[in-house]
Amino acid sequence: MRLIGVAFLILTAIFFLLPEPEGFPILEYHQVTDEPLDPDFEVYNVPPAEFAAQLDYLQAQGYTTITLQDFMRVVHGKGELPDKPIVLTFDDGYADNYSTMLPILEAHNMTAVVYVITNELGKKNYLTLEQLKDMQRRGIEIGSHTADHLPLTSLDKNAQRYQIRDSKIFLEWSGLQTIYSLSYPNGAFNPELEEILREENFLTAVTGEAGLNTLATNPYELYRVHIRKPRFGLTEFKFRLWKANFFAKLRNIF
Repeated sequence: MRLIGVAFLILTAIFFLLPEPEGFPILEYHQVTDEPLDPDFEVYNVPPAEFAAQLDYLQAQGYTTITLQDFMRVVHGKGELPDKPIVLTFDDGYADNYSTMLPILEAHNMTAVVYVITNELGKKNYLTLEQLKDMQRRGIEIGSHTADHLPLTSLDKNAQRYQIRDSKIFLEWSGLQTIYSLSYPNGAFNPELEEILREENFLTAVTGEAGLNTLATNPYELYRVHIRKPRFGLTEFKFRLWKANFFAKLRNIF
């Protein structure tokens, strides 16, 4: 037990002596509303006032929002990242992303990526195709959250391809600009999915694993930190940003 304690102290010292990790965070949101779609999952909604305060904080800290298409342009040598980039993502495609989130975002001159479950589009409390088209016109990147939000790792390869390909085709054939990014449902992914994504002309995919991203990060395994309904205001939001740094630094050790 004494050796374990000594080893822990050594690792702790090494951790705090390491330089701050490089890279930028990707934040994972869902709803921006005071009234969550499902009260049993209210942890997934951020009240509008809290969301606006979070954006105020990011601006005060010098962050600039980018999309994942912006990121990939830089990866391919067609641009440069701002000094402190950050990506805001929204999963599932809730209607409040258009009615509530977008006006707050635009008031801060920020952008985001919205991932939609295509078989939910047009249903009550979900985005419509016309709203998605308008969001694209206003600078929001639209991505796929698959056709039915099934954990891809639980499906066979044919079903995986259907969920990935058909969501992309549906959006593009409905008049949206090319879909390049995917969010893994429930964060479930494995290396085999990268082959399908490449074949279906996706350029990026986001996970549910916390960390920071650099130009060297696998674009099909991008790190993301979940922003939950805050119980402690900005203090909790700051902790979530710190969590991304913590896991990035932890990976540098191991």
